[in-house]
Amino acid sequence: MNVPDPRANWALFLDFDGTLVDIADRPDAIIVDPALPDLLRAVSARLSGALAVVSGRPIAEIDRFLHDAVTPVAGLHGVERREVAGDIRIGEVPDALIAEARETLTAFAAAHDGVLLEDKQVGLVLHYRLAPDRQADCEALTGSIAQASGGRLVVQPGKMVSELKAKGHHKGQAVEAFLAIPPFRGRTPVFVGDDITDEAAFAVVNDLDGISIRVGSQDGTLARYVAGGVDDIRRWLHRLAEDDSLEGSTL
Repeated sequence: MNVPDPRANWALFLDFDGTLVDIADRPDAIIVDPALPDLLRAVSARLSGALAVVSGRPIAEIDRFLHDAVTPVAGLHGVERREVAGDIRIGEVPDALIAEARETLTAFAAAHDGVLLEDKQVGLVLHYRLAPDRQADCEALTGSIAQASGGRLVVQPGKMVSELKAKGHHKGQAVEAFLAIPPFRGRTPVFVGDDITDEAAFAVVNDLDGISIRVGSQDGTLARYVAGGVDDIRRWLHRLAEDDSLEGSTL
């Protein structure tokens, strides 16, 4: 695994699916290691609270899977953002356009075996992992809906998914917002992710001379470092949580 040694002066941002847990065929079928919440609590304590989860899932799902282990969370690619004090900020979303798209995508998923619709309320995701031959159809449909929206909706590609979301929200924006407030402010930003959805965050971190880590292949990514898989990230987090030498690091 080609990643830097952990430092106590980091502001650490972690994607969820594909980074902290392995991707499953269905978004509700992931398996979360029972030890993961306590590990994240320990890492957060070592970083004086400067740890956040930045995910495409809603905050409520992250809380359920992690048993409320992490307070700072950005959900839905930054549409939702909960700060250290627990305040939640919600970005603007074109609800009427989402509602129209929901009807179209629901009908499409029902008519095609293996295609699943994940309804995030403020975003809609077509999963075709169980029907890979439907990739082009899924992408064409979400693309046409985005085009018809006049640019208010955009397509977010991902691993075996095509997602419709509101324009102007992305993980890089969420990272910038966290870095503007304590305890993240003034620290070296580190983002760990595995997918196309994480590239905007990699770009922000790189511009700030931070550390960007891609889990899996490094082909076509802006990330400067690569980790082999979820297990590698878990071992790396254990080092960060358990290395007593980090306590002597200064900002």
